[in-house]
Amino acid sequence: MRRIRDVLRLTHALGMSRRLAGEATGIGKSAVGDYVRRAAIAGIGWPIPDEIDDAELERRLFPPMDAAASVARSEPDWAHVHAEMKRRGVTLALLWQEYRGDHPQGFAYSWYCESYGGWKKRISPTMRQTHVAGEKLFVDWAGDTIGVIDPATGEERRARIFVAALGASNFTYAEARWSETLPDWIGAHVNALNAIGGVPKALVPDYVSGHIIRLMCRSAVMWPKAQLARTADALPGFRPHNVQSAASQFNSAASSRHTGLRGNAAEAATGGAHASSAASFERMLISA
Repeated sequence: MRRIRDVLRLTHALGMSRRLAGEATGIGKSAVGDYVRRAAIAGIGWPIPDEIDDAELERRLFPPMDAAASVARSEPDWAHVHAEMKRRGVTLALLWQEYRGDHPQGFAYSWYCESYGGWKKRISPTMRQTHVAGEKLFVDWAGDTIGVIDPATGEERRARIFVAALGASNFTYAEARWSETLPDWIGAHVNALNAIGGVPKALVPDYVSGHIIRLMCRSAVMWPKAQLARTADALPGFRPHNVQSAASQFNSAASSRHTGLRGNAAEAATGGAHASSAASFERMLISA
């Protein structure tokens, strides 16, 4: 009981954190938190009234558990938890707080997470992947945006979050960008590679907008027949007989009209070009 009294004195009278109080008393941070929580439930603060001796303090902080109450602890509906986890912005911590709000005597957070993980493994087997160091960098835009406040005007502007993670080490790089356009897409990659200090063998995006694919991967696959007709009208002398010759002629025209485009797509996009289709990209080359 002496250590419990010391914990209450350090946390209430001196305002120490749980970690510092644990170091001063020689007990774990989690035990300090448990003592403080039990004291708050029992309505005991600091100083402890003189009439509460060690025996009374122990009785109030550690009341005998009712057997019926322990049996009545409700286990969460894991199917409902699993469905809620698919919603944007929902976390296990949030769901556990809602669970404890409905069941004050419910299970602890650590048990909640471990039990949900075990339940999910039983209903959703997954294939484990082995990642080689330096082989793959996974890149994507985060689903949610964040608000950025201009300190001068107080105006709020929404920013997109670019995230890159190495498969083997889980080293993660994140950066805020104003848009998901090609200049921001390439600039975020450049900064991520600089932060990592190297270049992986492959970049693995989850989803890339169609106009970015068309800008960076001008191949025969990206040339549907409908775009061939528009390109023939836009570029003088562009009269391909098939898809393969179209890609060849267009690449040749791109090289002559905009030197260095294939070597540095970011430089080509800094002029404000944001092509939504292959045809608009061709018109950008003509005006360059």
